[in-house]
Amino acid sequence: MLDPSAITYLSDFPQAQCQIFATTYNPEGMRMGTKVLRQRLKGPALAAYYPRKVATIKDVKREFGPVLATWDEAEEDRFEYIEELKQRGKSAPKKKRGAPAEKPGKKR
Repeated sequence: MLDPSAITYLSDFPQAQCQIFATTYNPEGMRMGTKVLRQRLKGPALAAYYPRKVATIKDVKREFGPVLATWDEAEEDRFEYIEELKQRGKSAPKKKRGAPAEKPGKKR
């Protein structure tokens, strides 16, 4: 038969063990999220995966505006392609202006 002092010693043992090994004392087994919080952060690894963004001609135009004359060949090619599509009648349709007109006699 165990004496009462031994019972308190056994109940204090897990708590002391958690203090020594720097773990969380959780006798009820409740979900606390410590497993997730102990994991390494993923942000630095994700940031290192993608290469650093270099300045583009669009960024230079936005920064300096009309002060600096720039030439974006890719943008000029895109405008030229859109003009060719317009000449052939294959471009995107124009956007509608204003609210749609209601048809007479149609009720909901």
